[in-house]
Amino acid sequence: MPFVSPEVFAKEKIAALQEYSLLSGRAISNLFSRPRYWADTFTQMDSIGIGSLPIVILTGFFTGCVLALQSATALKQFGAVSMTGNLVALSMVRELGPVLTGLMVSGRNASGMASELGSMKVTEQIDAMRALGTDPVRKLVSPRLVATIFMLFFLTIISDAVGVAGGALVSVSILGLNASAYIHNSYRALVYADIVEGLTKPLFFGFIIASVGCYFGMNTKGGTQGVGRSTTQAVVVSSVFIIVVDFLISRALIGFFQ
Repeated sequence: MPFVSPEVFAKEKIAALQEYSLLSGRAISNLFSRPRYWADTFTQMDSIGIGSLPIVILTGFFTGCVLALQSATALKQFGAVSMTGNLVALSMVRELGPVLTGLMVSGRNASGMASELGSMKVTEQIDAMRALGTDPVRKLVSPRLVATIFMLFFLTIISDAVGVAGGALVSVSILGLNASAYIHNSYRALVYADIVEGLTKPLFFGFIIASVGCYFGMNTKGGTQGVGRSTTQAVVVSSVFIIVVDFLISRALIGFFQ
């Protein structure tokens, strides 16, 4: 990459942020007017939701298993191994479930959106769509935005449930805890604020994944090399945004509920 002055670099990043904001704003505003491309939305729901289900289940299950093992090791020093269910449930629902699901879906779908739209961009299919009177943002971006937000919400719930189940399997089979006591402790550990925090994050993460993936796809330049570059940038930027926004949401909701 050629070196540029700090001033040029700052101008480029501000312009990119402006373009990203405008694209996101247009995609959201299109939801409140016609035409709405429901067929494309349902197709994206199938691709994003059902397609991501195996990796989300595997990630959630083994995260719960590892969390139970590590928690029991630490709690054993205080004679509180029976509290393993509490720790697994709180960690999965409030933090690990939403974040890991967001990162997995980002790696799979943000890259997919960027490569798909980037290929359409460099082959001038998007320009042809404009020439035929179709709004590319309404046709390509808005359905992906709705589908990602909607499906990530339910994928997070599945990840939380599978993670708690994985922790239960390890706690009962390896640690020798009572299954009924584990489930009861997991249930009692969760309060309203925990559920709200855990299910608010996927809404923001889904927006980040879809908007960032579509932004880099729609702004691809430089042929096939540009498509690869956009794909990589989409995954990196969306993953970083997810982690940063996770901190901001956690701080805001902890302050709100306490």
